[in-house]
Amino acid sequence: MTEPRARAARHKGQLNFQGDLRALLYAFGDDKEPLPETIKVLDEMVTDYIIETCHAAAQSASYSRRQKIKVDDFKFALRKDPSKLGRVHELLRMEKVLKGARKAFDADDDKLAGAAIKAAGKEADKVKDKHKEKEKGSR
Repeated sequence: MTEPRARAARHKGQLNFQGDLRALLYAFGDDKEPLPETIKVLDEMVTDYIIETCHAAAQSASYSRRQKIKVDDFKFALRKDPSKLGRVHELLRMEKVLKGARKAFDADDDKLAGAAIKAAGKEADKVKDKHKEKEKGSR
């Protein structure tokens, strides 16, 4: 496996997080239009960090004799930084909460849709019955 820094060289010149970094710098008190060099350096640092973290997770997966990287591999790679690991746990917990909310919303939506279809069917039956009664009365 090659060094992460050697792989990061092929990403030089690409700005992957330009908009996000501008907003982040502005939020922390920088000018609304930060210097392009600042954005470039920060983008390079963020890209390098992400690549190095992914390499550490891949190394953890290879120690476990797996080809695919799992969330636990990223947890293992971030184990020495409690704030980042805590954020990972928080995001995973929120993902579960959101999945549950979506599932509940979809289930409620299906119930509501089913009830609406039944109600529409009943209304349609009423209209048909009224129409039949009018036809019988007009004969």
